[in-house]
Amino acid sequence: MDSKTKTKKIFRILMGAAWIDGIIQVEEREYLRRMATEQGIADDPEIQSLLSEIKQVSAEECYRWLEEYLGNDRTEADYQELLESLSALIYSDGEVDTQEAKLLAKVQLLDPTQDTPTSAFDKMLRTIQKLYRKGLENVK
Repeated sequence: MDSKTKTKKIFRILMGAAWIDGIIQVEEREYLRRMATEQGIADDPEIQSLLSEIKQVSAEECYRWLEEYLGNDRTEADYQELLESLSALIYSDGEVDTQEAKLLAKVQLLDPTQDTPTSAFDKMLRTIQKLYRKGLENVK
């Protein structure tokens, strides 16, 4: 994948992350516009469409873009670049929304230096089971 294509894919994920809490904050908007300009993709029609904010990016679409980008042949460098960009965007407004935290957790599960996706899934499942059990105990 060439550099410009990679940059556009990361940008799409970031745009989805900005929308994930239902609204793009002023700081997030500024960060995205600055990134598009600095990376030389601001004039690309797809990027212009995303920046126009005419159509909201759904959480499902954001997660799909995330999995497409990291996929099976992800490298540690690809992962780190995405994580750094995503963290900068999410923390740009000084607040981390619940949906943004879930997205970061999902990204961390896709870390290529960690266990296989199956064991990462198992860990996530165990965590959910613990939370469920704790919830049941609180109901009793």
